[in-house]
Amino acid sequence: MAAIKEVSMSAPMVSRRRRIKKGELILPLFIVVIAVVATLIEPRFMSASNLANLGKQMVPLAIAAVGQCLAVISGGLDLSIAAVMSLAGVSGVLVMEQYGVWAGIATMLITGSVMGLFSGAIISYMKTTPLIVTLGMLSISQALALILSHGVPIYNIPESFANAVGFGTLLGLPVIIWIGGATVVAAWILLRKTVFGRYVYAIGSNGSAATKSGLNVPRYTTLVYGFSGLTAGICAIVMTSWTSAAEPVASPNLTLESIAAVVLGGVALKGGSGGIHHVLYGVIILSMLTNAMNITGVSTFYQMLAVGLVIILAVMLDRFRGKAN
Repeated sequence: MAAIKEVSMSAPMVSRRRRIKKGELILPLFIVVIAVVATLIEPRFMSASNLANLGKQMVPLAIAAVGQCLAVISGGLDLSIAAVMSLAGVSGVLVMEQYGVWAGIATMLITGSVMGLFSGAIISYMKTTPLIVTLGMLSISQALALILSHGVPIYNIPESFANAVGFGTLLGLPVIIWIGGATVVAAWILLRKTVFGRYVYAIGSNGSAATKSGLNVPRYTTLVYGFSGLTAGICAIVMTSWTSAAEPVASPNLTLESIAAVVLGGVALKGGSGGIHHVLYGVIILSMLTNAMNITGVSTFYQMLAVGLVIILAVMLDRFRGKAN
C-alpha cells in the first residue's frame, strides 16, 4: 500500500515536470518560427550584416530587461528605467566634457544606481507601491535630463568614447555586445549563485514570510532597485556611444518593452519565479519582430501597434500561467 501511495504521489510530480519541460520549448520554437517566416518574406533577414545589426539592437533591451527582471521577481516593477537612462546619459556626457571619458562613464553608472537606490528606499522603508514610486521617479528623472540638456540632444560626444564602445570590436564582436553579455551573465550569477538571489526570490514569493524568518526585506528590496538603476546606467553608456548623442528623452518605449520581454519570457508578474534565460527569450522575440518589420519596410506606426499587442499578449500569458500553476 505504501508503494502504491508513493507511486500515486510521484505521478503528478512527473507529469508536472514534463509540462514544464514542454513549456520551456514553446518560446525557442516560436523564435525559430519567426526566423523562418521572416527569412521567407525577406531573405536579407538571415544575412550576416543584418544578424550583426540585430545583435546590437538587442543589447539595450537585454540590459534594461535584466534590471526589470530582478524588480519583477522581487514582486515589484520599475517604470523609470528609460528616464533614468536618459538622465544618466546626459549627466555622463556633460561630465565627459570637463573631466574625460572615464569620469563620464562612472557618472552614468553612479547616477543610475543612486536613482534606483532612492526609489528602492522609498518603496521598502516607506512601504509604498512600486508602481507609483517609480512612476514619480520617471517624471523626476525626465525633468532633470531636460533641465540639464536644456531640452535638446547633446552631440559633442568624445570620438574616443564613440569609437571604442559604440563602434569598437573585441575578438570579432562589437564591444556593446560584450557589455550586454557581461551584464546578463552577471545578473544570472547574482540570481542563481548568491545568497542575494535566493533572498530576491524569497521576497517575491512571500515578503511577509521572509520578514518573519529574519530577512531584512527593506535592505534587499532597496538593493534590487539599485541594481535596476545600475542597468539603466549601463544602457546609457551603450546608447550614448552607439548614437553619438545624449538624448534627454531617449528610447521612451524601452521601459514598456522591458516589461513585455520579462513577462513574455515567462517571469510571473506576481513575483517569486522566473530566470534570466526567460528574459532572453522575450528579448529575442521582441527584437526579431522589430527587426523583421524594419527590414520589410513596415511603418513605425504599425510597429508601435505590434509592440502594444505583444505587451497585452504577455499579460494574458502571465494570467494563464498563474491559473495553470
